[in-house]
Amino acid sequence: MSVSRTMVGEPVNLNEFQELARQALPKMYYDFYAGGAEDEYTLEENMEAFRRIMIRPRILVDVSRIDLSTNVLGYNISAPILIAPTALHKLAHPEGEVVTARAAAACKTIMALSFTSSCTLEEVASSCNAVRFFQIYVYKRRDLSALLVQRAERNGYKALVLTADSPRVGRKEADIKNKMTLPKLKNTERFLSLETSSDNGSNLAVVAKETKDASFCWKDIEWLSTITNMPILIKGLLTREDAIKAVKVGVAGIVVSNHGGRQLDYAPATITVLEEVVQAVGGRIPVFFDGGVRRGTDVFKALALGAQAVLIGRPVIYGLAARGEYGVRQVIQMLKDELELTMALSGCPSVKDITRRHVRTERERLHSML
Repeated sequence: MSVSRTMVGEPVNLNEFQELARQALPKMYYDFYAGGAEDEYTLEENMEAFRRIMIRPRILVDVSRIDLSTNVLGYNISAPILIAPTALHKLAHPEGEVVTARAAAACKTIMALSFTSSCTLEEVASSCNAVRFFQIYVYKRRDLSALLVQRAERNGYKALVLTADSPRVGRKEADIKNKMTLPKLKNTERFLSLETSSDNGSNLAVVAKETKDASFCWKDIEWLSTITNMPILIKGLLTREDAIKAVKVGVAGIVVSNHGGRQLDYAPATITVLEEVVQAVGGRIPVFFDGGVRRGTDVFKALALGAQAVLIGRPVIYGLAARGEYGVRQVIQMLKDELELTMALSGCPSVKDITRRHVRTERERLHSML
C-alpha cells in the first residue's frame, strides 16, 4: 500500500505516521524498518489481503457501551492489541525501547521486547511497571540463550516468545544497497561479537549465520522449557501441520506470523492462514496474530477469524520515530478508537461478541459465485 508523501497537519491514521517516520529517519534506517524480503510480495500482501475480507455487520444491537478489554495469558489488558518484538528502537529514538515500554504501560497493554533491542532487558524492566514478554532466538551457544532467558525471568518478564521462522535471515535488498550493519546489541555485547563483514554490503545475514542455531527444531522445545518457568509462545507459524506440532510439544500459545514479510518472500499473508491455524489448534491454546495490521478493521477481522489478540510492529516504530512516546501512544490509541467504532457499527458490544459470522473471506465470496 503506497504512502502519501504530501501529508500536511496532524496524522489521522497509521499510514500517515509512516510518512512522518520516513521524513524523520535517515534513509538507511527507514528502509531497515519498512523493507521486506526480495520482491516484497509478502510484505505488501500482508496488508492487501485484509482488503479482500468483508465485514458482515449486525444491526439493532445495544452498543451504547463498548468494552475493548481482554485477557492474555491471565493478564488483563485494555484492548486486544499488543506491541510486537522489533529490533533496535534507538535507531528511531534516542531512548529506544524504554520509551516504547512506557507507552505500552500508559496504554495498559503488553510489550514483547526483542532480544535485539537497543536497551538491555534490565533497563526496560526498570523503566515502568507493566507486563512484558521477552522474545528470543536460540544461539549455537545454548549457554548464552539460557543466560538471556534467566535474566528475563529474574527481571519480571512474564512470557517467552520464541521466534522460530529465522534459522537464517531473509534477503532484504534495501539493506544490502544501504550497507546496513548491526550496531552492538546491548543484551549480548559482553558475550557475542558482531564484528563481521560481508562482501554484499550488509552484515545482517553473516551475523545470523555465525550465531543462530539453524539446527534448532521441535525436539529442542523441551530443552527450552527446562530452563524457564515462563510460558513459551512460538512465533512464526503459518500452517496447520506446524500448529498441530506446537500443541503437541506443549507451548502456551502460537503467534501466526511471517516476520512482517522480512524472511521468506511469497510466504502467504498471515491473515489468509490464520483460520487454518485456529482450526488446527481447536481451542487448546490461544492463537495470536501479527502482520499487516494498519486499521481497527484489521484488528476486528483477525479477532473474527480466531485470534485472541494482534501484535503490531512497524506502526509502533513509525510512531516512535515521529513523536517518541507520545507517537507510540497515538498509534495504539488510533487503533483502539478505530476498533471501538468498528465494533459499534458491527453490533459487537465486547470483544467476545466478535464471531466468525462477522466476516466474509475472499474464498467464501468466490465459492458463492460458483
